[in-house]
Amino acid sequence: MKSIIKLLFIIAIYTTNAQNSISGKVTDNQNNPLEKVQIYIEEIHKGTVTTANGTYVFKNIPNGKIKITYTYLGYKTITKNLEINSENKIINIQLEESFFQIDEIIVSTPFNKLQSENVMKVERLDAVSIRKLGNTTLSEGITNIAGVSQISTGTSIGKPVIRGLSGNRVLVYTQGIRLENQQFGGEHGLGINDAGISSVEVIKGPASLLYGSDALGGVLYLNPEKFALENSSEFNINQRFFSNTIGTNTSVGAKLSKENWKFLARGTYANHSDYKIPSDESVTNTRFNEKDFKSGIAYSKNKFTTELRYNFNRSKLGLTEGIALQSKSKELLEPYQFIDNHILSSHNHFFFGKSKLDIDLGYTFNDRQEFEEHEDHNENETEEEHLEHEKAALRMKLKTFSYNAKYHFPKIGNLEILSGIQGLQQTNTNFGEEILIPDANVKDFGIFTTANYTWNKNTLQAGIRFDNRQISTDRMEVVHDTETHVFEAIDKTFNSFTTSLGLKSSFTDAITARLNVATGFRAPNLAELGSNGVHHGTNRFEKGNANLRNEKNTQIDVSVEYKTEHFELFANGFYNHLNDYIFITPTNEIEDGEQVFTYIQENAKLYGGEFGFHLHPHPQDWLHLESVFETVIGKQSNGNYLPLIPANTWRNTFRTEFSIGKWLQQGYSSVTLQSTFAQNNISTFETTTEGYNLLNVGFGGDINFKNIKVSTSISVNNLLNKTYIHHLSRLKNDGIFNQGRNIVVGLNFTI
Repeated sequence: MKSIIKLLFIIAIYTTNAQNSISGKVTDNQNNPLEKVQIYIEEIHKGTVTTANGTYVFKNIPNGKIKITYTYLGYKTITKNLEINSENKIINIQLEESFFQIDEIIVSTPFNKLQSENVMKVERLDAVSIRKLGNTTLSEGITNIAGVSQISTGTSIGKPVIRGLSGNRVLVYTQGIRLENQQFGGEHGLGINDAGISSVEVIKGPASLLYGSDALGGVLYLNPEKFALENSSEFNINQRFFSNTIGTNTSVGAKLSKENWKFLARGTYANHSDYKIPSDESVTNTRFNEKDFKSGIAYSKNKFTTELRYNFNRSKLGLTEGIALQSKSKELLEPYQFIDNHILSSHNHFFFGKSKLDIDLGYTFNDRQEFEEHEDHNENETEEEHLEHEKAALRMKLKTFSYNAKYHFPKIGNLEILSGIQGLQQTNTNFGEEILIPDANVKDFGIFTTANYTWNKNTLQAGIRFDNRQISTDRMEVVHDTETHVFEAIDKTFNSFTTSLGLKSSFTDAITARLNVATGFRAPNLAELGSNGVHHGTNRFEKGNANLRNEKNTQIDVSVEYKTEHFELFANGFYNHLNDYIFITPTNEIEDGEQVFTYIQENAKLYGGEFGFHLHPHPQDWLHLESVFETVIGKQSNGNYLPLIPANTWRNTFRTEFSIGKWLQQGYSSVTLQSTFAQNNISTFETTTEGYNLLNVGFGGDINFKNIKVSTSISVNNLLNKTYIHHLSRLKNDGIFNQGRNIVVGLNFTI
């Protein structure tokens, strides 16, 4: 931390003042000025809006290449690549009407282009849309992205699944750095609150070229909320109420931006009781609470910009053992998890005229404790006093330092080249009376180059990368009752080359096609290599396999889009071949009263896709009909199906957009029918799951009172109180149903 501050201080002293500026006017096709068009420069965290006469101005712009984006509801997004060289630029923009979603800059891809310009198709969901859906957690909210599902344990714990791949095959990025929080565990959630998240981007398919090991299945990229517009301040209160869990979620945020300095802070508290199934029974000890704090500070000057962010999240999550004691209490029972996550990140841009250097530094600290039921309860203690003084049965502290440096070479005609290094150093230490995985050290190092070439209406992108991962563990002995569990020392090195090649071509103004071929890899994680104990969250004894090899895959993606002013049709197909796919399987052994599961490898394949349309008929501009079908099939080379593959789903949404006078703006209403088909393609230790239909509705809009904007939302999920079990629910084996009807009311005050 001291070295980071010292580096930024030296840079700040070294830089000189610049007075470059960008100004202009934004109009529509009839040359009428457009007011409140949002204009943003991502690299230097500067944003502004146009005045009543459509004008705008940015001051103190650094020399070098920057990207400026113009967005306005109901109009096509425009992005401009500018090269600033000690001058004042005047950029006048004319926006064209569009009734589809705003085109956004995609941060998770190497060259940060608009979605419409990207060679890779990346799905994106903004924070406002997530809140409108009325989901209890962020992990639940992202399941509304086609091709994304979750492995859930009640309402509090969810792990993302991308096209049938899950666990640490899906890499999570937040604040520009990789999230490391013992994500190998089946019952370990994201550990990220949706407050303070501006949008979610999902790369579906191997992204090892950009992110290294663990991005074999895809990337979930969480963009933090932006700073306030230049020379402005903002205060925000968000309150949500959940009927099913008698839950609340309160978030308070403040922002202040000057010409060079920017600051924000947000505190959030969520508290939920046990969730109810449609019979009105509560699932005992699925209650949870969460405290979350996010802050950020940014500075931009002449040749560099820097951004420092910090996130603290404390979660207490009940682990249910079935439907028993019925209570509306929010006090946790044993067993439960107590998890602290600290995430510190430094995001920096250095401008060298026609080239640019990005440096991201990160430190994450995860402290995970699991408490079990004990019979030696002091009768004189209350339950709250007992929980306060009891020591964790399982406690692991994971410390990770990560770094990522990317150099953008000067553009040569239509050719862009980027090279970089990436890596991490990680330690895992046990402190509890039980041990599931041993103390360990992990080191990653990767080096990569990727290039992007554009001609006419075509774009070609290619890249290559080399990675090295070293894993070493200590020999440990743990005595449990009369048995001794030995963790033998492991010293392993894993190497891999990965490549990618993609082509985007626009045959006409309406038809765009993408073809991507990429390889990926994943080194075995600590649990797969060295676990040797009872995993209470999954009720099984897990034994690692020190002989596991790298997982490697090759995936082919094909995407075709047909888009006109009032109709959009898309088809995404993929075929994913995996060598040495690692999965857990049961044995006939019993240890510590639980069945023993171990890890084995087998070649496998997954294939499927997402298909849908979006109809926006003219002249009914307020009406939208959206339909998406998604499917994935996963098989081993011996013909057996892979475990934890989501069922086919078909989601149909009827949505309207409207305004009522001046008092209700950007109003909306929606009705969604989600049809989940039966899942009969199951692995040897799974059971089939019946199909079901869920009906969800929503309504809301913005109400303006002078300088206060109140955003309202009401959603009802599972309106008909349907009884069902999701195939990827970890409570399925116990016959426990998913959540019944849930009414969510949200109020968001912005001053």
